Amino acid sequence: MKLVLASNNAKKLAELQALFTPLGIALVTQGSLGIPEAEEPYDSFVENALAKARHAARLSGLPALADDSGLSVEALGGAPGVRSARYALDAGGEKTDAANNERLLRELAGVADRRGRFVCALVAVRSADDPEPLIAMGRWAGQILAAPSGEGGFGYDPLMFIPAAGRSVADLSAAEKNAISHRALAATDLIDQFREVWRLG
Repeated sequence: MKLVLASNNAKKLAELQALFTPLGIALVTQGSLGIPEAEEPYDSFVENALAKARHAARLSGLPALADDSGLSVEALGGAPGVRSARYALDAGGEKTDAANNERLLRELAGVADRRGRFVCALVAVRSADDPEPLIAMGRWAGQILAAPSGEGGFGYDPLMFIPAAGRSVADLSAAEKNAISHRALAATDLIDQFREVWRLG
């Protein structure tokens, strides 16, 4: 079954494709079909993921899968949240992982409470007007480091220390990350729904 992934992020595509391959799902990015990115005007991960999935399904005529994810930091009231990818841009900086990480470290300078979590909302729709979207959530808790560690991953991975793993997310191998990440947790939930509701696998 072919699903349009409402993202052009190659690393996200690779993570999700690895997770959904056992169900016979083949993901194709919306960009490869000439579909522009959707607006993300909402304050929650679920609402933005649903908007992106419906947008991709509407313009492709295919079932669609969307991911909206980011970092939620306790001491910052849940920020950067849905603005995770644009956190530095919102403060007049560049829209890059490095700039986002730098802003986060500035915001947390001198802050003792370093609790944070990666949050992922995955939404799948059979069509743009699907009245029963599949919605799955994953949360991965950790601590925000005072300096980056590791060369892998993307986004805030170098700053998120996972106590159970004893390393930052960027220090984990791709296989390790895919087994325990927020996206993996959401995908596990979504796989169950794919099997039960869409009768896949």
